[in-house]
Amino acid sequence: MTVEHVEVRAGAYADSVALLQVSRDVASTPGVVAAQVAMATELNLEVLAGMGFTLPPASPNDMLVALRLDDDSVLAAALAAVDAALAGARRGSSGEVTTVPPRTTASALRRAGGGLALVSVPGAAALVEAMDALDAGADVMVFSDNVPLEHELALKRTARDRGLLVMGPDCGTAVVGGVGLGFANTVTPGRVGIVAASGTGCQQALALLDAAGVGVAAALGVGGRDLSSAVGGISTMTALARLDADPSVERILVVSKPPAPEVAAAVEEYAATLATPVDFALLGAGQPDLTSQVEALLDELGVGVPEWPTWGTPADPEADGALRGLFVGGTLCDEAMLLAAETLGPIRSNIPLAPDLALDASLLAPSHLMIDFGDDGLTRGRAHPMIDPTLRLEHLARVAADEETAVILLDVVLGHGAQDDPAADLVPAIKAAREVRGVPVVVACVGTRADQQGLARQAEALAAAGAEVHLSNAAATRRAVALATGGPR
Repeated sequence: MTVEHVEVRAGAYADSVALLQVSRDVASTPGVVAAQVAMATELNLEVLAGMGFTLPPASPNDMLVALRLDDDSVLAAALAAVDAALAGARRGSSGEVTTVPPRTTASALRRAGGGLALVSVPGAAALVEAMDALDAGADVMVFSDNVPLEHELALKRTARDRGLLVMGPDCGTAVVGGVGLGFANTVTPGRVGIVAASGTGCQQALALLDAAGVGVAAALGVGGRDLSSAVGGISTMTALARLDADPSVERILVVSKPPAPEVAAAVEEYAATLATPVDFALLGAGQPDLTSQVEALLDELGVGVPEWPTWGTPADPEADGALRGLFVGGTLCDEAMLLAAETLGPIRSNIPLAPDLALDASLLAPSHLMIDFGDDGLTRGRAHPMIDPTLRLEHLARVAADEETAVILLDVVLGHGAQDDPAADLVPAIKAAREVRGVPVVVACVGTRADQQGLARQAEALAAAGAEVHLSNAAATRRAVALATGGPR
């Protein structure tokens, strides 16, 4: 019978990303069934309660150490593992303990200076930290999701009035000063600048440009809501002005999930006033896909369009049936739905193209469906699926066993911050799907040659498991649609 141990460490602090790794390290200790080390925020308390832990009183400034153990005999070893992991998270590359980190954004900027602050805290708390950075005269990248719309508007209006830039909220990808931030891919410097109201859409553009040998000067994410009617493209126009002022940028590409038409028109009108030519890759019904837009950009740059790489070939399905897409990237999911709907008709989703196509909480339906596991509704209390794939892997097993599933479509997104080896988790799941009913699996593997995970290594491992792998999400989607309708191999 398992036992649990929960303790409060008053006043202790570490950021959420560091504590995620601490929890993973401790969970691998022999005799530890489950481990969660987290700040005692309201959201984390809900997660711990959902895991079945009995929680003592604690404030958001306290750290909670929650352990579920085989028995009491392993408690000492488990706590030692917690202390060692926390110490490791606080050490510099030299192995020496660094200075105690600043506790506020303003104090960090006062201590180290710099023109950009990256905010990654629970969404409800992002406003205070981001506004602190703006007050200090810094641009802000808000990595946090689940930020209220009214907070986003307050930040972006303040930044606009002060000549500053807010990237985000939910800005998952950026390249600034040659440094990749969030889930950015590793690219060489070059002559293209990107403004993206889409994280994985930006990554798809980075991957395709890299495959064509074209470098990127900067990629400025602005958050998925920036081109909505409510926000009005505030950060997009600021980012366009920044790139227009950069002499190294020859062309600018604006990437977005489906925007509000009137906001897209206003941004295009503004872009026409700039000295630097601006191309648009705005997803929507009847609009070109992201790959086609990058190909058009390459033509304008005088660069030949390469044959986008593919790896492996799956078996044909035994019969027509439903296409099930399971995505970690929201824009990749949007693009796939738009393309598939042209042939298959309505696609059910948790981020539907129309309200009447919304999935219920089960995320299942007897029809074509596509799920974005990175949507805010599925990341409350858990890490993004590019970090923790558990929820998608569980659903993959369900759809593979469903007799109505004809084809499974997946994305794998590489880069900074993502899993070190996503194929390691997906390979057994793909093999199981192929063994259960022979279901074909098609994968869009979005990454660059220099990404730490290794684009070719990941793609070859997935192909060896029985998947067909494409660098282009649009190409992967069209292939999956063809298989779902019994088209030729």
